Amino acid sequence: MTIMEEKMAADIYARIRANPKFEGFVGMRNRYSAIMAILGAIAYYGFILLVAYDKEFLAKKIGEGWTTSLGIPLGVGVIVFTIIITWIYVRRANSEFDDINAQIVREAQK
Repeated sequence: MTIMEEKMAADIYARIRANPKFEGFVGMRNRYSAIMAILGAIAYYGFILLVAYDKEFLAKKIGEGWTTSLGIPLGVGVIVFTIIITWIYVRRANSEFDDINAQIVREAQK
């Protein structure tokens, strides 16, 4: 990169950082990420706490004639839940977040 290109990139970077939309975007994205991470942690650690402190509940059979205990579908449910919230996050990141990001960059390049 030449000195001129570095100066232009630094100028664009400064304009992006100075844009109030950028600060709002970063805050919105960080809050959303934190909420999704907390939901995943609650599901995962909730299941681990059940394993540690209420084995009897997880060992209960689903119903008469069933050999599967509640622990199996709950464990699978945790995995499916984390896949779903990851898919929701990626979908929003690839649409709304990318659109806002591109708009902020376009404004900085004017």
